Amino acid sequence: MTARIIACADDVAEGVAALRRLDRRFALAPSPPLRREPGGFAGLLRIVTGQQVSVAAARSIWTRLETAGATSEGGLAALDDEALRACGLSAPKIRTARGLVEAGVDYPSLAEVSEAEAMALLTALRGVGPWTAEIYLMFCVGRADVFAPGDLALQEAARRLFDLPGRPAAKALAALAQAWSPWRAVAARLLWAYYAVETGREGAPGETGREGAPGETGREGAPGGTGREGAPGAGTKGGARWRTD
Repeated sequence: MTARIIACADDVAEGVAALRRLDRRFALAPSPPLRREPGGFAGLLRIVTGQQVSVAAARSIWTRLETAGATSEGGLAALDDEALRACGLSAPKIRTARGLVEAGVDYPSLAEVSEAEAMALLTALRGVGPWTAEIYLMFCVGRADVFAPGDLALQEAARRLFDLPGRPAAKALAALAQAWSPWRAVAARLLWAYYAVETGREGAPGETGREGAPGETGREGAPGGTGREGAPGAGTKGGARWRTD
């Protein structure tokens, strides 16, 4: 069966309405934006690029990569490591970026296979862990039933919204999210929106590379998808984002 894809604001609104009928507490969260990002090699690279850096630094690095012509597989492959370091990429991120080039990922197929298959394909890539794969599938592919239970902002938002005794671990949050299928990606958007209202901090990694979003590159620490992997989670620390995987 073809996966449901969130392509426009009406799709998000449909999911929001379904979730609010299921659990009225979702009405306490503001309606979230679409949050769709370009996919393919550039989309995944942008997520990796933004891990464990400030919002401003992520923007600067991505701008330098664009200027160097390194946001396509061929363009990045044509540059040596010194040129990529000059753009701001660390050694682990360079290894991940080159691994993405070498892998020859069939990105369009990620909208067609099952969630489990899509996750397996992405997490088989060097430097790509579950959180990064989930964020890519949610925001770059638009899959409607993907969730990121290891995201600290989602965990904290769930604790507050559902009045839980403590912040749920990834396994517990994944179990809770089962009830939100087939709209788990919309539930994530609602929880990120609620987190932003409650804390005054952006929790969602929907603007990958612009929100300090994620990655698991070389376990650098990942914003999207932790061993402290520079992704989004319980707010910001010096502009960088943190999560658990």
